[in-house]
Amino acid sequence: MGKKEQEHLNRIFVTHLNTMHETFQLLEDAPPSSLEKVDWQDVVTLGGQVSKQATIAGMLWSGAPNMKELEENMGVYFNLLQGFLLLAHSNKIGAGPTLSSYINASAKHVADTSYSFFKEAVSSFGTNSKDQKLSIPQLAGTVWEACDSLKKTPSTNYTAVGRAITQVAVSMKDVLRELKELKPASVEDPTIDNTPDETTAPSESDDDADDEGGDLGEDLSPEEMKIAESAIIVVSDTLTAIKELIRFITGLLRQSKPADNDSKSVDSLEGLLRLCKGIGIQIDELGACLYPPQEIPALKLGVDKISDNVREIQAEIRKFEGSSYDSLFQACECLATSLTKMKTELDLSETRTKMQNLAVSSWDMKGNSLL
Repeated sequence: MGKKEQEHLNRIFVTHLNTMHETFQLLEDAPPSSLEKVDWQDVVTLGGQVSKQATIAGMLWSGAPNMKELEENMGVYFNLLQGFLLLAHSNKIGAGPTLSSYINASAKHVADTSYSFFKEAVSSFGTNSKDQKLSIPQLAGTVWEACDSLKKTPSTNYTAVGRAITQVAVSMKDVLRELKELKPASVEDPTIDNTPDETTAPSESDDDADDEGGDLGEDLSPEEMKIAESAIIVVSDTLTAIKELIRFITGLLRQSKPADNDSKSVDSLEGLLRLCKGIGIQIDELGACLYPPQEIPALKLGVDKISDNVREIQAEIRKFEGSSYDSLFQACECLATSLTKMKTELDLSETRTKMQNLAVSSWDMKGNSLL
């Protein structure tokens, strides 16, 4: 009898699950303009009701309920969840791609944790497994956490784009930290005889040094170190510019009536994010190209791309009328100067390499031995 009841509950669960899936598919699409926009706080409030119902369900399913109670509980819960998803969908009116992705991710998290909870609850019905019974309240807790995290979801295009740009900045900080760990190759004093004494047995520390030999390949020559130092300045100035951009976007949000749903404003915000992501990609590649042997052509290309993106950012910023961007532009100009200096350093390195190759070729032509 217990098995038949469990199968019956599972069929009901699958029915609710299919309805929820169809509703969530709707959430993936842009809402029609005829739909009335709701405030995100309304979504958060309904999410609170979902979390309360999850707590009730957790206590019910972990006890010894009858099947009718469980059917009613699932019906109430999934109707509430469906209303939550539809409300989240209505909140997406005027949302750009970035804000929409945050809304979708938050709503999906609530839906996914709900699915995991009821899947475990239904499978545990009629069993004597203590582990399954104990897992039900824990899974109900994950639903509560998912609903509580709705409070941290961006509610405007400005906050969504600002947060996404902040994530780009965090990645840049990681690159900067790694670049600061680069070190020049040690230069040995020619007056000191470092030839090992044949009568001296190799020490344990010598073995350790051999084991760590892979790190020696990361040491830079004096010329390479100059380029790395200029790159560190570029990344540091890029971070400063990004911080000023985030401050600028925050300032827009604090205006009395920010045109958050204005299509032109949203497009400009998304354009700024796209450009920042592009700079982030170039910073990552720049960091990778600084390890010896340094890839000078790739570094020059990266510097040019960052320069282009900085100019485009300035062009996008000018589209926001009535906003002060002096500090941001000053940071962009400082970054442009650093990029120019690094480009000069790369040109010099490239010239030195060409001259060295030319010198080697001339010696070869004369037939002189280079040994």
